[in-house]
Amino acid sequence: MKVEPDLILVNGRITTLDDGYPEAREAVIKDGKVLSLDDAHEYPRGPETKVIDLKGRRVIPGLNDSHLHVIRGGLNYNMELRWDGVPSLADGLRMLKAQAARTPVGQWVRIVGGWSEFQFAERRMPTLAEINEAAPETPVFILHLYCRALLNGAALRACGYTRDTPNPPGGEIQRDSEGNPTGLLIARPNATILYATLAKGPKLPPEHQLNSTRHFMRELNRLGLTSIIDAGGGFQNYPDDYVIIDELHKRGEMTLRIAYNLFTQKPKEEKEDFARWIKMTGPGKGDDFFRCNGAGEMLVFSAADFEDFLEPRPDLAASVEEELKGVVTLLAANKWPFRLHATYDESITRFLNVFEEVNQEVPFGGVHWFFDHCETISDRNLERVKALGGGVAIQHRMAFQGEYFMDRYGKEAAERTPPVRRMLEMGLPVGAGSDATRVASYNPWVSLCWLTTGKTVGGTSMYPDKNCLSREEALRLYTLGITWFSTEEGKKGSLGVGKLADLAVLSDDYFDVDDEAIKSIEAVMTVVDGRVVYAVEEFGSFAPPSIPVLPEWSPVSVFGGYGAPLDVKKMARAGVPMPLVSHEHSAECRSHGCDHAGLQLMAGVEAARNRFASFWGSGCDCFAF
Repeated sequence: MKVEPDLILVNGRITTLDDGYPEAREAVIKDGKVLSLDDAHEYPRGPETKVIDLKGRRVIPGLNDSHLHVIRGGLNYNMELRWDGVPSLADGLRMLKAQAARTPVGQWVRIVGGWSEFQFAERRMPTLAEINEAAPETPVFILHLYCRALLNGAALRACGYTRDTPNPPGGEIQRDSEGNPTGLLIARPNATILYATLAKGPKLPPEHQLNSTRHFMRELNRLGLTSIIDAGGGFQNYPDDYVIIDELHKRGEMTLRIAYNLFTQKPKEEKEDFARWIKMTGPGKGDDFFRCNGAGEMLVFSAADFEDFLEPRPDLAASVEEELKGVVTLLAANKWPFRLHATYDESITRFLNVFEEVNQEVPFGGVHWFFDHCETISDRNLERVKALGGGVAIQHRMAFQGEYFMDRYGKEAAERTPPVRRMLEMGLPVGAGSDATRVASYNPWVSLCWLTTGKTVGGTSMYPDKNCLSREEALRLYTLGITWFSTEEGKKGSLGVGKLADLAVLSDDYFDVDDEAIKSIEAVMTVVDGRVVYAVEEFGSFAPPSIPVLPEWSPVSVFGGYGAPLDVKKMARAGVPMPLVSHEHSAECRSHGCDHAGLQLMAGVEAARNRFASFWGSGCDCFAF
């Protein structure tokens, strides 16, 4: 007698990524795992069995991001206004003005990465005058990549930056002719000044941080993500800053699987950090939803080669070899997997020298270690990575800064940044991701579009066809490929029998849509551990209960996450003005900005009316998930 399944999916186009059974129409799920494929009629339906007709939708294994700062990002998500996917600077400034008016005294408006000026119709940055006009009284902090931050006058006052404030070791406070700060902070040679300034802003209370993290996870579920590897981050200390995610895990409220790496916090005391953490936790400690993955992405501060292509390549400190060797020797001796941020081949050469020396003394012995990013890694260093049993986790940072790279190093140098095709030819473990939220966007479809088209978010072609991936190759890097990096091979990443039942039902068929349309794909239903964690449209009746957005003034309650300004009707319900003034569109709009993008938004809303009609009629603000 066959068991009664928990969930049966029928009438779908299921891409399993299982080489033995690549396509299916049905999936049977029990106890969080795939029980069988294409034989749903053989299983009895019990009173608790859910049967969902997929209505011919494309289904893929749940997406898995190799490098996403979810634990830190979740604490702040509800405080952040997102410019990810906003089509024009004019729209972004209108959003900023509206949110500044909603933000109570003592709070800031934060726009923390995930955007590029090249995505805007105007193809330019906002000016400080525009920011001050949009928000004359409310502090505003706008982070742009690892390069710079823009602060309005109110934020300068809130931070205490005056003509008497000296430049900190990690950056420059731009000043006018009289020595007064203008509001532009420049990362030179690294992003310390940017993140230290951001840390001066108020934090959410714990109750709101719990709510914020849940909303961020559901936002990722909306985009088809079911797993990520968390890369730690500055001002994200273990265990103090992991209390919120640990509490959600204890409550059973996580809708995203997280394997977390520990990021050292104290320059010159990195070895002490890891020695302490080795006594507290260890790789694999936890369960399939929340578990320790190892060390990094920062191992020692002297090894940080932040990519800022507006500036020359930074030279690493002379102390890097000695400091890095001490930490890596400790990790190898304790069989801790580790990862290391590495942008430039010159840095990677020095890091590999250390790794090879350590491996001679304390063999890595199958420990999964890898570099993150590797935009300019050479073939020779790829060979050294392979010889040491390492891998490379790539992220779509170049989609946001490719234009800067080409301006500094030339088009030919940009053609393999990073050399993904060569990595695959060599048989290296490769996993894709985003490095969100402070540089690139967390939207995996933007990354998949970059991998397959070779274009930046501004539409600039960077890579020849030979260096681009097929859509299936790219999807494999965002699913199966990442399991090596979290030591979960054979457990997830494909929809094979016995694997974790994590999947996404897509709004549009990833394999059929035009290239540019890839960026617009999202999930209409996402399943994690055999449980529906997000659902809209014809699957809305299976959606989990909605949760409020806290605090009430949160940008998320009105603007939501990626591409949310497209939801003009929700903004209107919340009383947020988005003036759309018709005029004759001309070439001048590219340099000066205009309301044409707003008209495009309204046209997009009309085109999508049928798709979202039932949602808009519900009066619910939960689309922000």
